[in-house]
Amino acid sequence: MIKFKNVCCLSLFIVFVIHSAPALAQSRQQVKTDSVFALVQKFFNAQKADSLYALGGELFKKTLTPEGFRSVANQQLFPMGDIKGSSLVSFVNNKVSTYKLIFGAVTLQLQMSLDQDNKLDLFLFQPFTQVTADKLNQAASTNKLLTSMDKVIESAVRPYIQKANTVGLSVGVLKDGKITTYNYGETTKDNKQLPTLHTIYEIGSITKTFTATLLAYYVNEGKVKLTDPVTKYLPDSVAKNPELKLITLESLSNHTSGLARIPDNLEANATDELNPYKDYIKQQLFTYLKTCKLNSQPGERYDYSNLGVGLLGTILSKVSGETFEQMVADIICRPLVMSSTTQRLSPARLSNFATVYNITGNETPAWNFDVLASCGALHSSVNDLLVYAEANMNPAADKLGKAFELTHQITFSKDAKMGLAWHIIIVDGVEYYFHNGGTYGSSSFLAFNAQKNLAVVILSNSAESTDALGVKMLQLLQK
Repeated sequence: MIKFKNVCCLSLFIVFVIHSAPALAQSRQQVKTDSVFALVQKFFNAQKADSLYALGGELFKKTLTPEGFRSVANQQLFPMGDIKGSSLVSFVNNKVSTYKLIFGAVTLQLQMSLDQDNKLDLFLFQPFTQVTADKLNQAASTNKLLTSMDKVIESAVRPYIQKANTVGLSVGVLKDGKITTYNYGETTKDNKQLPTLHTIYEIGSITKTFTATLLAYYVNEGKVKLTDPVTKYLPDSVAKNPELKLITLESLSNHTSGLARIPDNLEANATDELNPYKDYIKQQLFTYLKTCKLNSQPGERYDYSNLGVGLLGTILSKVSGETFEQMVADIICRPLVMSSTTQRLSPARLSNFATVYNITGNETPAWNFDVLASCGALHSSVNDLLVYAEANMNPAADKLGKAFELTHQITFSKDAKMGLAWHIIIVDGVEYYFHNGGTYGSSSFLAFNAQKNLAVVILSNSAESTDALGVKMLQLLQK
């Protein structure tokens, strides 16, 4: 196995424009990655190690010398024979592509990503894992199958919940002013307990839209400006790094800061590889920022960054004097009476938390956060996120409503169309404000369109992505 860079994801952002199911149109970055992959396959089958090495970027070449790579290729890779077939499995965070590779005697997967010069910085061969079996018995559901809506939801959800690696699912639909909810499966394997409206899940990167709302709130209060440089809020020892001087609060929120997806000292400081953000503290963040290099000029390119939104939350905490969790509670959750949405789970809430399961269907630890909490630490329920979606669709004439409105203003439209944290995607010609989330044991999806009066919320306690399910539901419901 060749490994150049680990992947620690909070969200599975694979859809920018969707025209028809099941095809998912490619983003520009995916097209670039696919073109490099075509060269990888060509040079691999020709056993041209030096040509493969030449596709690598600075990080790639720091990891292995040409001689070292040539040795690995000739001794470990080329003996597998030609790549006889390949297919794209996923494209994570508009960054990491995973390809299924079929050799004569083995099937592997290759994870790839490109740096700012479209050179390889991740090149990782792994055993291919795919869950193809379905559950032997039909998963339980609250769906009564009485209305046309019930039947639409069932047709979309059933293929997902019957997968062997999924466990529980809560679905909420707000359509034409009416809320409908459905629950499937179990909160814990074999406990025979269906999720409810108030079952609590990890929501991963949907958290970023809450962080954006806090930013917008403080902008409207005059406490910060979107154009403020981040250096204004950082210690002098950090702010003197010239790489940071052009990064603004806005660019942290809309993923155009140029900062890396995660800081390269995060995994080195992790004491639990299954809970990677738990032990990453402010001192380590600032240590990284003192010498970090950007992937691109701030404001010029979309490049999804958990680090960027984590730093934004740290700055907002300094401005407010409150923790991220306190800000979310005071500004968003209490006014909207969202009682299940929080960073840390009290004993009472923990009893209502759905056990989380990894991509192979095995139980895995829930995640904890420290300094990067604002990029993915929140838990919530389908009931609370429906309240949140409705408040975004129909903002009140109060401070919170004005903050929601500001997060919807378009701030970037090159590689991706962005508000503050919100991605704008197109499903069969209809634009939606969208975000999803993914941890090692959960997947979530939230999309809404105020003109269509339609919102969809999906929460799963499995790492199996809910993106395709969410898109399918939008396609069926917007007709």
